[in-house]
Amino acid sequence: MTGIVVLGSTNMDLVAFVAHAPERGETVTGREFRTVPGGKGANQAVAAARAGGEVAMIGAVGSDAFGPQLRHTLESCGVDTDLLRTAEGPSGTAHIVVDDEGGNAIVVIPGANGTVTALAPGEEALIATADTLLLQLELPLSAVLDGAEAARRHGVRTVLTPSPAQPLPPELLAATDLLVPNEHEAATITGIADHHAAAQELLRQVPEVVITLGSAGCLYAARGTEPIRVPAPAVHAVDTTAAGDTFVGALAVALGEKKPPRQCLAWACAAAALSVQRPGASSSMPYRAEIDAAS
Repeated sequence: MTGIVVLGSTNMDLVAFVAHAPERGETVTGREFRTVPGGKGANQAVAAARAGGEVAMIGAVGSDAFGPQLRHTLESCGVDTDLLRTAEGPSGTAHIVVDDEGGNAIVVIPGANGTVTALAPGEEALIATADTLLLQLELPLSAVLDGAEAARRHGVRTVLTPSPAQPLPPELLAATDLLVPNEHEAATITGIADHHAAAQELLRQVPEVVITLGSAGCLYAARGTEPIRVPAPAVHAVDTTAAGDTFVGALAVALGEKKPPRQCLAWACAAAALSVQRPGASSSMPYRAEIDAAS
């Protein structure tokens, strides 16, 4: 099994399902409400574990009622939570509106995630045992950089999902092996709308890039090689929440198993396509047998 450590956020997703998302000043009636454990870090951890990785989580939950629920969800999916901290105060929450076309709008409130500003004792040693470190930007940048630099010291592959999109410090990019933005994040980071051109610009800063393109699949680019475009399976999307995290978790497992790049990307696209056909974040993520059957 490939070893994966995730340094990232855990949130409780508070999800409202509506026919269409409200405009500013508008009130709409929803048809359903759910609480679903999520957070980009926890989502990637669950996705990787279900895809067959050996996964450990670094981050924080709160001392509120959501904290034990978030921890239990990770553990029930096989994620090691020995170094997942409990911070005094509320857990992180994400307030999500999902429309009938599967699109979503999200407000994230960091809560306990905001207390993770640096690595704590034992966490660098855990990172050193991994094949891959998964990072996102829902923790303070100081912690993300701390983790990336620790991975670099120990020869661990670092995969960064630059979400929510924001300016990336040069020292973080210097410690990143693979950057995985979606097309909107790639455009925000580079100022370039065309994803082929954006990928080439990002290669000036990192060795490898995968730009996820939603229902259009993904684009892979690496220094010194021709780009690879991989389509996504055609499916009916029910809820696209966490599709990108599902892709990254599955991709990390495939990379750790040293599959060829095109095969890794197709397998990750199949995992994401399965996830969008189900409601929720972590609850929608497929198991390895399902991904194998779909790819």
